[in-house]
Amino acid sequence: MNYFPLLMNVDYKKVVIIGGGHVASQKIEALLQTKAMITVVSPSVTEKVQRYVGDGLVTWKEKAFESADLDDASLVFAVTNDVEVNNAVEEATQHWQLLSRADAKGRVDFINPAVVRRGEFVVTVSTSGASPGLTRKVKTDLAEQFGDHYASYVSFLRKARQQVLQVFHGETKKQVLAELLDPKLLEWMEQGEDQKCEEWLQQRIGEQH
Repeated sequence: MNYFPLLMNVDYKKVVIIGGGHVASQKIEALLQTKAMITVVSPSVTEKVQRYVGDGLVTWKEKAFESADLDDASLVFAVTNDVEVNNAVEEATQHWQLLSRADAKGRVDFINPAVVRRGEFVVTVSTSGASPGLTRKVKTDLAEQFGDHYASYVSFLRKARQQVLQVFHGETKKQVLAELLDPKLLEWMEQGEDQKCEEWLQQRIGEQH
C-alpha cells in the first residue's frame, strides 16, 4: 500500500484509544506533543497510562468498548490484543473518522511513522509496516544527525524569514533567504552561539537601510 504522507493538526480534536497496554502508551506519548483531547477506553491500563491519567493528560473510561465511545472522535486507535474487540471498533467507526488498527487485520486509514522532533523541526520515517526494525534504526540515525540545536535553529529561521519578507523585495529577498541557510549559522547554533546568528541577521538587514 502506498500511504499519503501527512502532518495533521489534531489540537482540540477528540482522539480515542481503545486498549490500555504498551501500544496505547506509545500513542499517548506521541499525542502529548499536541493539544489533542485524548480518551482511553479499557477495563485496565498499564502503570504508565495510569500516570498520564493521574496527571490529567488523558481521560480514562474504565470499561469495555461500546460504539458510543467513538462519538465526536476524529482519530481512533484500536490497539487491543483482542481481534474481536478491534473488529467491533472498526464496525463502529464512521466513514469520516480515521481508524488505525495495531493488528493491521482490517481497516487501516493511517499509520504512525517514527518521529524525530526538534521543536518545529519534524522528521518522520516509515517502511509502511514492512520492517519496524529498519524504521527504528533509521530514526536513531536521524536523531544523531539532527541534534537538539535544530529546535533553536528552525525557530531562528522562522523569525528571520518573517523579518526578511518585511524588509527585502524581489531578487534581494530571494538572495537573503538563501543566505539564511549558510552553514555557519547552523554551526553557531550547534555551538550555542545563538546571538551570533541574530547579530548576523540584524547586520544584513541594516545593509538595506
